[in-house]
Amino acid sequence: MEAANAMIRLLRLLLPILAPLCALVAAPAAQAERVKDLGTFQGVRPNQLTGYGIVVGLAGTGDDSIEYATQGMKGVVSRFGLTLPQGVNPALKNAAAVLVTADLPAFAKPGQRLDVTVSALGKAKSLRGGTLILTPLRGADNEIYGMAQGNLAVGGLGVSGADGSQVSVNIPSAGRIPGGATVERAVATGFDTAPTLTFNLAEADLTTALRVADGVNHAFGDRRARAMDAVSIAIDAAPGAEDRIMMMGMIENIEISPADAPAKVIVNARTGTVVINGAVKIHPAAVAHGKLTVSVNESPRISQPAPFSQGQTAVEQSTSISIDEQKKPMINFKGGASLADIVKAVNAIGASPADMVAILEALKQAGAMKAELVVL
Repeated sequence: MEAANAMIRLLRLLLPILAPLCALVAAPAAQAERVKDLGTFQGVRPNQLTGYGIVVGLAGTGDDSIEYATQGMKGVVSRFGLTLPQGVNPALKNAAAVLVTADLPAFAKPGQRLDVTVSALGKAKSLRGGTLILTPLRGADNEIYGMAQGNLAVGGLGVSGADGSQVSVNIPSAGRIPGGATVERAVATGFDTAPTLTFNLAEADLTTALRVADGVNHAFGDRRARAMDAVSIAIDAAPGAEDRIMMMGMIENIEISPADAPAKVIVNARTGTVVINGAVKIHPAAVAHGKLTVSVNESPRISQPAPFSQGQTAVEQSTSISIDEQKKPMINFKGGASLADIVKAVNAIGASPADMVAILEALKQAGAMKAELVVL
């Protein structure tokens, strides 16, 4: 460990020189990406905060007499020594109960500002022009990590008439307060005391995990990094926040070549969207595509009796059936057909997105397409 500490101190002196070279120590590739774009360090993440509050100053578009809005307002006024009499239920047309949400970034310190989103909880039609009263923001552990207050910026507009007609532009029942919350407590990440640092990939891939570990080892000239599974890479590090921050910054700027994505065909059955990545290959196969259209036309005919014949008007049914079959040429896929070949062939037979889905499913069932078919 003493040798590792000495190396860290040496790297700190050489950081201005080594930083531009971090991208070159890993194996160069045509489509290299930075490690920081592939995932994040474990524990270095944002935390979600939520609070319940009251927005006041609305122009008659509030919650009116909803019970939980009334209770919230009673709690607000009680902070100032005002107690509403028993049985009094104020009509809070100018106030609304809201939920306040925010993200607490990693390493956020007390006094820093956060953007908050304010959303109506009850029947409030619009929050335009409202002001959020001081609201505590709590984390998953129910501890207070921030306080929010301020004037809302609402991008929507809602107008209603006396006859019940309404016109809305965007969503007037939600808004934001830029810098509307103040951090009151920092979250301990523990990254400076753990025996190892763990880097987690955003997408699981064994090959990419191995390449990240090799890139880190190549950059530092030792075997401090090792792939634990398809997501996590464990990296040995000396204790101390300063040394670890320097090492993490250097690791994030190492460039590697991620593994190619597995062959996938993504199909959205609701919109007819089909996405095929470049790794999809087609084995030898032949595809014939055609449409059979059956048309049934009903043309009832009215038969009128002769004058003074005492006959009755009758309806005579007349039906015509026609069948139209569109003949399309058979397409032959040669072995190893690429994405461009697939698109060109499918366009040649005039297949719609829905027809393309059927063709791809048939190729998958026939064993001619070795790719994962994902239906959304």
